[in-house]
Amino acid sequence: MKAHIIMHESFEAPGAILDWCKTNHVEVSYTQFYKGDTLPFEILDFDILFVMGGPQCPDTTTDECSHFDAQAEIEFIKKAVRANKAILGVCLGAQLIGEALGAEYSHSPNREIGVFDLHLTESAKNDSVFSKFDSPFKVGHWHGDMPGLTEEAEILAYSEGCPRQVVKYSPKIYGFQCHFEFNLESIRGMIENSSEELEAYKGLPYVENPEQLLSHDYSEMNAKLFIFLDYLSSTVK
Repeated sequence: MKAHIIMHESFEAPGAILDWCKTNHVEVSYTQFYKGDTLPFEILDFDILFVMGGPQCPDTTTDECSHFDAQAEIEFIKKAVRANKAILGVCLGAQLIGEALGAEYSHSPNREIGVFDLHLTESAKNDSVFSKFDSPFKVGHWHGDMPGLTEEAEILAYSEGCPRQVVKYSPKIYGFQCHFEFNLESIRGMIENSSEELEAYKGLPYVENPEQLLSHDYSEMNAKLFIFLDYLSSTVK
């Protein structure tokens, strides 16, 4: 099995997603925009597409961030959808998937940075993976926006600060506004590269400080991620 990971910034890392890939002997390729990579439009040589997060939003222009071309990425995701690839978008990646499917992203009611409870919806009871989880459970958060909803989309989970945390667009296309993939290494990278953001939003009700962020055990949310990725990989034919 092959996976392709789109990364917008070095510090918005795949984290525990890579642990799952290594454990399951999944061959991984990358598009790392911050290194000047371009998208492999000609050959979609992968089974699963992971679209990671970033400080950008789908409205960010190339003038604002020269290495981020939202429209090109949206077109690439559309091509992957047409090719029936399994797709997971995280944070910005979830918003870009929504855009590719015709659903505009919007701002979350609250900015969330930290580890907070995720609550499952009634729709989650019918989902192949999330029906297995007790509610609530804790996951990572680092965002100010949220993905748009298509007519077919189902919201599987929400938090107190954001009503769209896990969106199921189809049985093999999901958007996670939250971060199941966080681990201590990726959290350290986020903290090191987000000092201005952490300072600007400190004191808000759903924003933790660096010490709090580093104090969490991320293994339980990673374990749930692995269960989800086992399912997602099972959709690949």
